[in-house]
Amino acid sequence: MIVISIASKEPHVPNPYAILNRIRLEVGAFGMADASGNDTNSQATHKDAMVQRYLRRQSLWYRLLRPPLPLIANPHESSLPPVKEGPKLFVGGAGQATQPGFLNLDLVYFPGVDLVADIECLPFRDDSIVAIECDAVLEHVRRPSNAIFEFARVLRPGGFLHVVVPFCHPFHEYPRDYQRWTIDGLRELLSEFEIIDIGLRTGPTTTLLSFMLEYAKMISPRPFRKVAYGVSCWLLWPLRYLDVWLMQRPEATIMGNHVYALLRKPIPDERHAHDC
Repeated sequence: MIVISIASKEPHVPNPYAILNRIRLEVGAFGMADASGNDTNSQATHKDAMVQRYLRRQSLWYRLLRPPLPLIANPHESSLPPVKEGPKLFVGGAGQATQPGFLNLDLVYFPGVDLVADIECLPFRDDSIVAIECDAVLEHVRRPSNAIFEFARVLRPGGFLHVVVPFCHPFHEYPRDYQRWTIDGLRELLSEFEIIDIGLRTGPTTTLLSFMLEYAKMISPRPFRKVAYGVSCWLLWPLRYLDVWLMQRPEATIMGNHVYALLRKPIPDERHAHDC
């Protein structure tokens, strides 16, 4: 396993762009391998399928024909606050554009990915990261509590973590799918952090549409499943705006689609004062 140190003993906070360039140099040809070093043939097959999915999404035809997403995100969701100095980590960002200053980490190599690693064993020193974005990734982790432990280990005291996980959402293997969380379940998983905000990202209508689209695909003949999904999505997507109203109701948590949490790693003195 390759361990990449990004911590600095100097009082000066390291430049995230310099760190990013150094990681790209140090990873080199290693970028095509899993940092955990324990890949199996089955895992490799699923990872290959995930890469192929990313590639399809980059095609011109996909971008031209892709219908609007069947969801409306909660406009009141709290996101990561701006952090000017220090390295930041974007987990699971293959195929996505990340903000400047973020290191893009994923389980597979894809253009734009800076580091390939397993989040159950992050290749960073303790207290070396100032912010982590983990959006719709933990459901694909075999032992999410290990990943949360790693987030807590590498985050600096006072650093921020933003997590999004599914609640009522169809099964999807990217490359595997293990977990779902209620708001209470997510709160329990993240109990060692200070919870700043927690709630629904997407609401009941998104849940309903997601399952209807998967059902339309499932009952269609195999050669026409993607077409059935796309046509159904084009027909149904305007219903997503019902969630603008529904997410204002407390009952929305009964069948919400995704849950988010914004968290802060406690500073030791603050935790001691709170315990006293």
